[in-house]
Formats: sequence, C-alpha cells, structure tokens
Amino acid sequence: MLKFWYFFLVLCLLIQQLDANSGIKVRITHKGLDYGKKIGLEILKQRMKEESFPDWSGREKSGVGDVDYTISGVRINTIEFPDASVSLIPGIGIKLSTQHAYATISMNWSIRTWLFKDSGRATVSISGVFITAVFTMSQDSTGHPSMSLDSCQMSIRGVEVKLNGTISWLYKFFTKYLEKPIHRSLDIHSCPNIRQGIQQIDAQLRTLQVPTQIDAFAQIDYSLVHSPGVFQSYIDLDLKGTVYPVGNWTDLAFVQDPFILPDKSDSMLYFGISEYFFKSASLTYYTAGAFNITIVEELSSYFNVTTETFGSIVPEIAQYYVEARPAMLNLRATAAPVVSLQTDSFTLEICASMEVLAVLPDSTTQSMFTVNIIANASASLTIFEQKLIGSLCLNRFQLFLADSRAGFFEVSLLENFLSYVLRNGVIPAANVKLKKGFPLPNLDQITLLRPVVKVNKGYLLISTDVDYKL
Repeated sequence: MLKFWYFFLVLCLLIQQLDANSGIKVRITHKGLDYGKKIGLEILKQRMKEESFPDWSGREKSGVGDVDYTISGVRINTIEFPDASVSLIPGIGIKLSTQHAYATISMNWSIRTWLFKDSGRATVSISGVFITAVFTMSQDSTGHPSMSLDSCQMSIRGVEVKLNGTISWLYKFFTKYLEKPIHRSLDIHSCPNIRQGIQQIDAQLRTLQVPTQIDAFAQIDYSLVHSPGVFQSYIDLDLKGTVYPVGNWTDLAFVQDPFILPDKSDSMLYFGISEYFFKSASLTYYTAGAFNITIVEELSSYFNVTTETFGSIVPEIAQYYVEARPAMLNLRATAAPVVSLQTDSFTLEICASMEVLAVLPDSTTQSMFTVNIIANASASLTIFEQKLIGSLCLNRFQLFLADSRAGFFEVSLLENFLSYVLRNGVIPAANVKLKKGFPLPNLDQITLLRPVVKVNKGYLLISTDVDYKL
C-alpha cells in the first residue's frame, strides 16, 4: 500500500521558496483520486489479509460466573469497502470515508468457566463498519514530503461470532462474551492502526531524494515552491522544476514566468512544464559543455570529410593541401540555446562556432577556417518509459566567416555543405543524447497511459491517465 500512495505524495509536496513561481505544475483530478482510492483499497485488502494480529486474552462477567477467554491466530478472510468514497476538503486535504464496509475473520478461541473449558475455531462476521479519515499534506524543513492523519472516526454496527468447538452448540450463550472484546478491540485499535500506517508512509517519504539526477551533466530539483493547493475537484502542485549542473545548486540568474494549467478534467493527471524548465536545462548543458561536439572522419557514418572535400568547395583551401588529409570539425556552442514555446511550436535558436581543422601526418591539427553559425531548430517531444524524450529537426541555418587560413572567401557553397553535415551528423548525434530523456517526477511503479503532449504558449502540457500494477 505504501508504494501506491507515493504516486500522490511524491507529486504532492516539497518546499523551498514560498514566493517563487513553479517550473513544473502537476494537477491531480478527481478522476485520478478515484483511481487512487480503488487501487489503494485493493492494496489495503491484500495487506490486511496477509497481516498477523497479536493474540489477546481477558475475562468477562456473566450470570454463571467469570468467563476467561483467549483469542489467537486471527486472520482476515475477506474485507470489502462497497461504498468507499474519496473527496477533497478545500484548503485541508483528502477525506476517505465508508459506511458499509464488512469483513469475515477466522481465529482460534478458548473459553474457560468454573463449569467447563473448551476451544476451537471461530468465524467472525463484522458488518456496518463506518470509517472517516482525513489526511493532510505538508512538507518538512528539508523539503521532503510529509503526510499526517488529521482526524479519524470509526464505528462498527455488528459483530457476530460462530464457534466451531467440540461442544460449541452449548456455547451460543457465551458468544456474546467473545463478541464484546472483539468489538471493543476493533473500536480501540482501528484508528491508531491507521495512524501508524500513515506514520510509516511519512517515514518512507522522508527517504525520497528530492533532486533527481538526469545524467553526468545535470540534475532536477522537484521540490515544491509552496504547499499543495487543495480545491473542490483537484489538487494543484507547484514544483520548483529547475535543472542544475551536477553538484551545483546555485540559483539561476533568471526566474520563472507564472503560467496556469487549463481547466480540464478528462485525464487523471496533468503536467505543465514551463519554458523556464527548458531554459534552465539549456543553460546547464551549455555550461557543462554538453553541446560541444567534435566530428572526425571515422565518427561519421553519413559522409567522408577530408581536406579534399573542403578544397572542392573552397578553392582557396585546396592550394594548402596537395594530398587529402582527414578533416576534423569542432562545433562549440557560444551561448545557451534560446528556448521558445508557442502554440504548437517548440523551437531553439542556436548560436555556435565551427572550426574546421586538417589532421596532419604527425597527428597534429591545423586550422583551416572558423565560421560562426546561427541555426533554428524545432523540437518534437514524446514520453517513453516515464521520461520526456526530445528530438531536434533543423529549420534554418546561416553561416558567417570568422577566420580563415586562406583569407576571405564566399561561404554560400560551404553553407549548403555544412547544413548537410548538421542535418546528417550533428543533429543525429544530439538526438542520441536527447534520447536519454528527462525523468518525470518519480511515480513509483506507476505507468503513464496514453500520454498526450501539447505545446502551449510558455509551457508544455502533458495529459495522461495512469496504471498501477498490483
């Protein structure tokens, strides 16, 4: 049962700055809460059937003297919550209630009076179980999620005991003396047991790692910027959603722009991923040098680049290399790619420099020329294995000569050739890196079902249902 509730709570909490805007928003709709209730109760039933209960004994007064009893080997055979419902209390939390839950329990029993002693098995039928529990959500000082039981009420309408002893037909009179302690024990211990279960969940939540490492370059901070907003039909969660270099939590120089999720409820979950999130990722990877690529002949399966190749495009280069030598292309980003999210459009403006070098016989290199590049690329996004996967496609490409061993030359033919190199070598290489993806907030054993990704102005919207494997 604990694992499933992480699904809600790992999305629901965590704090750092109360006055900050969020980079990622998560909305859990009533449809999602209803599914959570269904799965949570199934897990609860399985867990209770597997649970061991302590033995207990006592003494009851009767008209024929004291009745000493011992109850052991208690096992729950069936338990059902036919009318269980979950609702939201605005500004407070989640309310779980049921009025007609029922269960059957088997157990060993023994009764001793001054007249006789007997023992055997018994079947206990419990009916009309009323439970109302309210769970509140908050966060601790370290930014980890916290869950607590705010209130709990429980009552049981009926407990019926059927004894199966050697002379149990004589003991119908005494069943009420077993029913009383069973009823009393359930009344006394049920809410404390629920509270203990919530405390176990809370302890597990404190072990969650708030930052999630993407790769050797970057990590994501998924802490909440403020407490979750509980409304009549959904819970809104504002996560910081900032990408940082690994080992460096220095706040970025720019801040998030606020955005609002659309008023939708057809899916269980909605993720809003802001332009800020992608900008922080762009800056982090740029700072880490992840956009710097070196292309040599043997690393490209799409083309064979030599000094002869460039000599045929730029005649001024040919005179310097009588024999064809391998060429090396050093591509370096000169600024973090500029990310822009508009309706149905996710684009990046890329500024870079490319130095083309000849590899000499002694394995040293010699610069032939350097060009500055301005490129515009579109990104398409999908979700695979709980990760947001990106793929780039080059839209526009401009080239400017920055330096040349052969002096000034016309770059139009070179621009066409390097455009081909980018489309068939550099962009595919970048897409290989992007296939590693950005992990979405950890949904412990939850699978996203039929996720739909849509680009809106200023943010990316993911609509999805979920599936939990029992």
